[in-house]
Order: sequence, then C-alpha cells, then structure tokens
Amino acid sequence: MSYHNKYKKQGLTRVTQAFVNSGKGFYAAWINESAYRQELYLFITLSVIAILLPIEISHKFILILSMLPVLAIELINSAIESIVDRISMDEHELSARAKDMGSAAVFISLMIVILVWCFILWKNFGTSIS
Repeated sequence: MSYHNKYKKQGLTRVTQAFVNSGKGFYAAWINESAYRQELYLFITLSVIAILLPIEISHKFILILSMLPVLAIELINSAIESIVDRISMDEHELSARAKDMGSAAVFISLMIVILVWCFILWKNFGTSIS
C-alpha cells in the first residue's frame, strides 16, 4: 500500500475535511480578493432584487442560479493568480497569459448573467411595453 493511499482520508472524515477546506477557501477569497467580495455583494443584491420581482418563481430561480458560476470562476481565477504569484513574482508572458485567461473567464461568466437577466426581464416586462 502506498503512503498516499495508506493515509488518505475516507468516508465521513474525507467529507468533513473537504467541507473544512472549502470554508478555508471561501475565507481566503473573502480576506484576500476584493473582486470576490464585490461579486458576492453583487450576488446578494441581485438575489434580493430577483426575489422581490413580480415574476414566476422559476424565473427568480434562473436569475439567482445564473450568478453562481461567477463566484465559482472567480475562485478559480484567484487560485490561478495565487499559483502564478507563488511560482514567481517576475513578469513573464506565460504568467500574464494565465492571469488574463482567468480574468477572461470571469468576464464571460458576467456576460452570461447580463444576458440571462436581460432576457428574463424582457420576457416579463418588455412585451408589455410595446
């Protein structure tokens, strides 16, 4: 039996440790990443707005659900930036490319939110205007 398999946590211990590690990740993002805090504030604000809108509950669910990938991708982007900075703080084309691609992924997720919100709002309120 290899060292890795011998001491690898299993069952409820593994699930518990994964939960703890996730909490550490959320905390690290909150403390160290202003973009994550801003996107979390945006998520909370837009979620409240979605709940208060006079639309079907399924549309409220879609509006809120569309915002979750932004938070997930921001966490991945922050992880990429941390790894790149851990390797070297020197400017390098590949480091810049990795960080820019992570940023682009966040941008795409934000565009999805905008498009979903525009579509749901137009579907519910836009047709009554014309």
